[in-house]
Amino acid sequence: MTSNLGWPPEPDLATTVRAAQHGDDEAFRVLYRQVQPGLLRYLRGMVGDDAEDVASEVWLQVTRDLRRFRDEGAGFRAWAAGIARHRALDHLRRQGRRPMVTVPADVLVDLPTGYDAAEQAEQAAATRAAIAMIATLPRDQAEAILLRVVFGLDAKASAHVLGKRPGAVRTAAWRGLRRLAARLDRQADLPGVTAPEQGLRPSASTIRPFATGE
Repeated sequence: MTSNLGWPPEPDLATTVRAAQHGDDEAFRVLYRQVQPGLLRYLRGMVGDDAEDVASEVWLQVTRDLRRFRDEGAGFRAWAAGIARHRALDHLRRQGRRPMVTVPADVLVDLPTGYDAAEQAEQAAATRAAIAMIATLPRDQAEAILLRVVFGLDAKASAHVLGKRPGAVRTAAWRGLRRLAARLDRQADLPGVTAPEQGLRPSASTIRPFATGE
């Protein structure tokens, strides 16, 4: 997939997955290195500081079930993301917590000036501040952005994970990005916060992939 979100083309993991299913330890390590960073960022948006613990549970299940994995069109990343989502929601239910962490408003104030909500979410997705910002959105919007922007899945794969239609995922992501832009506009008007020289609302080039499903 050639991404319009600034991500490099996703490597083809099919051959690596087949090798790992046949017991190739090096192939499994390659899968881990390719998937773990995005998986951890996604989980950080779901469970906050417990992300590494939940990720460990995810990889234990992946190890156990890998031989039974069959690509249904969404790919290995989506399969791993689906496991991660179920594990994260189970974790939150055990703790009696709502999905997504909450953060104080000053996390948003500390974001750099010249902020374009979608562009900077893509570029800074690895930072805790960006993940925390996304996590303040309504759950459907946050999950759509976490899967599409943070984990790098396309609309079809994200829909597979969430059990929704691709159009619903695209709409949720678009609404979430617009909400982020509006929130950052309000933060820019606070005393002591310098308004960016350029607009805070997502540009057409960054919104378009979510609207078209690219």
